[in-house]
Amino acid sequence: MSIPKTMKAAVLFNFGDLRVTEVPVPSLGVGEALVKVHSVAICGSDPAIIAKGWKGYPKLGEFIPGHEFTGTVVAIAPDVTELKEGDRVAVEPHKGCGRCENCLRGLYTTCLNYGNYKKGHRHYGFSTNGGYADYAACHINTLHKIPDSISFEEGSMLTGAGTVLYGYDRIGWIHPGETVVVSGPGSIGLISAHIAKVLGAGRVILTGTRADRLAVGKKMGVDITLNINEVNVRDEIMELTNGIGADMVVECTGQPAPAAEALEIIRKNGRISYNGIYHEQVTLQLDKIVQWNLLITGPKAEGMLNLERAIPLMADGRINLKPLHTHTFKLDDINKAFDTFTGRVGGAIKVIVQP
Repeated sequence: MSIPKTMKAAVLFNFGDLRVTEVPVPSLGVGEALVKVHSVAICGSDPAIIAKGWKGYPKLGEFIPGHEFTGTVVAIAPDVTELKEGDRVAVEPHKGCGRCENCLRGLYTTCLNYGNYKKGHRHYGFSTNGGYADYAACHINTLHKIPDSISFEEGSMLTGAGTVLYGYDRIGWIHPGETVVVSGPGSIGLISAHIAKVLGAGRVILTGTRADRLAVGKKMGVDITLNINEVNVRDEIMELTNGIGADMVVECTGQPAPAAEALEIIRKNGRISYNGIYHEQVTLQLDKIVQWNLLITGPKAEGMLNLERAIPLMADGRINLKPLHTHTFKLDDINKAFDTFTGRVGGAIKVIVQP
């Protein structure tokens, strides 16, 4: 297809100053493909990136955010044989350098050369230009082919699904029949609760403050919802588990109180996955972690190819994230899209931007 020399993109000119403008279409380097962007889902980290940047972010006036996106391959570098023009793809945000110890072990989301473009590291929408544009140049290691049964819109949420699967991967997965408590019905919390059922949890309990979000959780397979403004979560969970506690707690709020409360509702020998982003100090009972033989982990994004794992589960409908997609905006209206997302206007959960 004919590819123009310039494209429309949302560029961060200064902190808090995101503008749609014309920029050159990116050229391709070794191992890269040019993706014509179809859908970009706003992530909870995007407003923070726009407000204050990110470690190693590109130069202001040139930086294009956006990291949860899908599209179609329209050109490939001469050395690329793994993909072809016309392939439908979901983009994984992280590409490790491929040469540090962590990358060689498959732990590319914690690459030791983070932000070092010359050594091959890429983090699209964070330290490398991302998807709020007509086109994006992406390394083939980050491109995952998606079948026609996955819409571009739902496919833009594969990063969230991959992140959740990586969290379960890190914590030792879910054993069939277990009781799993998920705190916080944001998008990651809702996906965590949904996938817990997909993976065989016997009972999933979702806690939060917003009745509308808890109702979405019910639509996505949650067994029990607890509104923390109406009940004592610890008492309720202890009653539901005969005083033993949950087998696993997945903490997704990023808030100190529920992060600490996870230790009050877990059983002996239980597992806690901290999936939130914590900007305040959290006090945990370290002695209880030792004496109760607890396993605690924290997943960093969609590591260990878990985005790829999510694709067949979404393709056949076992993972169904369609209820999360609440709003769609054109790229020209991206600031309205962000206002809708941050203000939770009209029950906004996943807001999608399309060029």
